[in-house]
Parts: sequence; C-alpha cells; structure tokens
Amino acid sequence: MMKLSQRLMQAAFMVVISCSALGADKRPNIVVILADDLGYNDVGFTNGQTEIKTPRLDALANEGVVFENGYVTHPYCGPSRAGLITGRYQARFGMENNVTYSPDDKYMGLPLTEKTFPARLQEVGYKTAIFGKWHLGGAPHFQPNERGFDYFYGFLDGGHNYMPGEVHLGAGGYLLPIMRNKGVAEFDEYLTTALSRDAARYIERTSKEQAPFFIYMSYNAPHAPLQAPQNYLEKYAHIKDEKRRTYAAMVDAMDEGIGMLIDALDKSGELDNTLIFFLSDNGGLYPYSWWPDYTWADNSPFRFGKVALTEGGVHVPFIAHWPKKITKGKRLNGLVSALDIAATSLALAGANTKDAKLDGVDLTAYVTGKSKQSPHKALFWRMEEADNLWAVRTQTEKYLNQPLPDLGLAFFDMVKDPIEQHNIAGQRPKQEQQLAKLWNDWNKKNQRNVLLQNEAYEKRRDSFYEALYQENLQDAQKPQWYIK
Repeated sequence: MMKLSQRLMQAAFMVVISCSALGADKRPNIVVILADDLGYNDVGFTNGQTEIKTPRLDALANEGVVFENGYVTHPYCGPSRAGLITGRYQARFGMENNVTYSPDDKYMGLPLTEKTFPARLQEVGYKTAIFGKWHLGGAPHFQPNERGFDYFYGFLDGGHNYMPGEVHLGAGGYLLPIMRNKGVAEFDEYLTTALSRDAARYIERTSKEQAPFFIYMSYNAPHAPLQAPQNYLEKYAHIKDEKRRTYAAMVDAMDEGIGMLIDALDKSGELDNTLIFFLSDNGGLYPYSWWPDYTWADNSPFRFGKVALTEGGVHVPFIAHWPKKITKGKRLNGLVSALDIAATSLALAGANTKDAKLDGVDLTAYVTGKSKQSPHKALFWRMEEADNLWAVRTQTEKYLNQPLPDLGLAFFDMVKDPIEQHNIAGQRPKQEQQLAKLWNDWNKKNQRNVLLQNEAYEKRRDSFYEALYQENLQDAQKPQWYIK
C-alpha cells in the first residue's frame, strides 16, 4: 500500500504538472556556478583589489548579495562537492576524501544511500543538467545521469586538460574523454569556453519548455593544469610570474564563460526569475612545504589555502543573484554554507525533503531581507587524513586543530581577528569548552570514512592486480595438456 508521504508527493507533483500545462509554473530556475581552487582575492567583488578582471561576476555580485562569511564544508575538491550536491555534511556518510576514478569498483563513488538535490528537483518537474567536473564516481551507477541529471557534458574525474588535442595524464595513468551523457564526446575549443557554450545552448533550448530548469555549472577552472589561450595570456602580459599570469588568464576565461550563461538567460527572458549561486569549491592553492611551486593563487587576506581548515581553505567567494527577489547591492554578514544551496533550491521548488536530513538552511528569508539573523549559529569541519583534524566556527569565535606552521591547536576571536593572525588558545577556556561541545554534538551524527584516500586506494588496487597476475603466472607454469 502506498505510504501517505508518497501519495502527497505525487499529488503535489500533479499540481505542478497541471500548473505547467497552463503556463503558470513561476518557480525559479536555479543555476549553481562552482569554480575550482579559486583564490579568495582573485575576483573583484571580494575586496576590489585583485589584478584579475572578473566583470561579469562583479556585476552579479553588485546586483545581488555577497555572502561575506560564505563557507564550503571541506578544504578540497571531492568532499566539498559531495556536501554541496547532497546538502549534507559529507562526514554524515563517510566521504571525506577524493573519489578515485575506478569504473570497475561499484563502491568508489558518492554512496548510493545519498540522494542528490538535483534528483529531488527532478521529482517535482525540474529539468536538470551538469556541465564540467563530476568527481563523484566513475562506475555507471555513480555517473551524473544516474544521480539526478537529465543532461551531462563534461568529464568524470577531478581534472582535465583545457586545450583540444592535448593530453592530460590523470592520477593513476588513465586518460578520460569528455562525455555527453553516457557517450564519448569532443571539444574543439578551450575547455572552459566549450563547457560554457554548451550550457548557454542548453539554456536556449530548455527555456522554450514550460518546466523550470536547474544547471550545475561545475568548472574545473582554474584548477591545474595551468593552460590558457594566447589572447587571454596577452591581457595579463604585465604579470611577470608565468604561473600567476596563466592562472589569471584562466580565471578571466571562466568569467567570460559565465557571461555566456548570463547572456543566454537574458536573451531567453529567464534572467529575472533565475536564482544564481557562485562560489569556489575550496580556497586557492598555497605554497606549503610539500607544494612549494603552487604560488599562483591569492587567498589574502586569509591564511593558507586549499587543504587548510583556516579561512584560506574554507572561506570562499560566494554570491547569490536573483533580480526578482534580491535587492541590489546586499552584503550578508551571517554564516552561510554551501549546504544552504540544496536547502534553498528544494524549498523554492516545493520538493519533498522529509527524508533528506539536510544540514543546510533555506536562505530565502535572509537574501530577501525578511530575516536579519545569521543563517547558522555554527559551522563544522572534519578531516580524516589524520586523527584530530577539526574546526568549528560561530559568529564570534573559531576553534580548530591542524598541524600547519605556527598553528596546531588554535582559537581565534573572529570579531577582532577575522583573518586569524592571533592565536589565543588557552586564554578563553570556557569558550573553548563550549565550542568543543558544539563540535562533539555535531560529530555524534557522523561516521568514519568508507573510502580510502586516492594514494592508499591506488596502492591497494595495484597490489590486487599484481597478486592476481602472479597467481595466473603460476597457473600458467603447469604442464601443458595434450590431445589424446
């Protein structure tokens, strides 16, 4: 017998379909634009001092809302994207490391216990598409078309070459093609531009239908390898450092690609009723002792960068734009998380979230000015590369532990010291205990990693294949058999 919740969801869906048939579906389109390894100070809207030109992003920010305390859930790619796409802290389902591309492994991907929020949008009539980087599993059942997307144009792993005809050798020695849905596709221009152009075409096609749409514009820019077209490089000839110059050109090309999407939305008449989010999946690369050559990103005024639980690793450029609802020029100081994108999208779509166990907050009241409170009282982080790597941030304080230079156990007054220059650990024991309790209570609902980190996984996989080959080699030494 059908459960009541299922009957209600189907009834709601039928109402949506009926309204759509009458041309009355006024729910917003939703576009999530995600940059990869973007430095906090490498877009104009964060503090206006960058040498990189990002006019299209700056215009979105000026006409929308800037989240001055916008955060992601993890300081590097895969886990951060897992949190965003599910609306749940990735520690809830044990995915705190990068997924290895291993299409024969039916477990190496975003756990099937988790439903993505695009899949929930599909259930209430949204058309859904992803362009660019997936990085949440290569086996067929993990791929985008099986995880909530009607259309996919991009690549399955965490990186790709940008220039057509060139080969970027991925970790582990595999070579991955560009995909269109489940088949191999091509790109014949700079990849960032190709992805943007395909997304613009999708907007042009889909805007002619009655249904609202969701787009996940998942750029790999400006993630390595550092590659950019000559015309963009020439714009930054004044930057002496070659790596920084190329990186700047890559960010510029991404900004221009975002402009393609905005122009397509405008031309199709969809811009006013489209909620656009832009953010980075984590901070830009930082030249740690183990990455001394990674000098091209600028995370200032924050400390460190990618892989750090300091602000430089998890505090990211983050904006929302929705002309129909958001007053121009807003700046929101409360704590905002990438998790909120799912909660906001599903609330606006009227989706069923009773079983979703979302950790995010619907931001509608905050971006429209109806609420002056902080969306979150506290945000939390955990890393499983080693024991005891954690962070918790309230509106006024931050407590963390990570063995980085001049860091370790640290406590910061985020009102007086938002850029974490003065470690006062041990000076406020009562507040430290309070934040520790908040983190421990949050952590009770988490689980340990269910997947190995990339390097450890590849070693185990290589050992398996080596052992299998040696076993077959021994079998091959057995005496030959003959026809009698």
